[in-house]
Amino acid sequence: MTDTPAIQRPEGEAQLTITFLYYRDVPKAQAFYEKVLGLTLAIDQGWSKIYKIAGTGHVGLVDETRGAHRAADTKPVQLCLRVDDVDAWHAWVKSCGVANLTEAKDSPSLKIRAFMFDDPEGYQIEIQTPLA
Repeated sequence: MTDTPAIQRPEGEAQLTITFLYYRDVPKAQAFYEKVLGLTLAIDQGWSKIYKIAGTGHVGLVDETRGAHRAADTKPVQLCLRVDDVDAWHAWVKSCGVANLTEAKDSPSLKIRAFMFDDPEGYQIEIQTPLA
């Protein structure tokens, strides 16, 4: 990267943001993101399903056989959702029988109350709310 580019960056913000996650079984992931997290399918690209999280934030579920990357057993990515009532979310997620559910606990250093669990292929999801 050069220090002084020959042209300037285009003005304006991105229209939306999408974090893509790669799956071996996209239909199973879709069911999870729709039923457990309550996300709405915003863009259906066939082998890529893009769900709106909030505002302009989206998550894309990609069929590993078609996407730029392959699913891997190690998932060094965490999807975090900030909500109004973390304890109500904990009760809901617990009733869904998700994998690796932690207890909701306060983190004074981060000023949040949060818990975590895994989606069907092992991506960690954190649900948090700010401490008052």
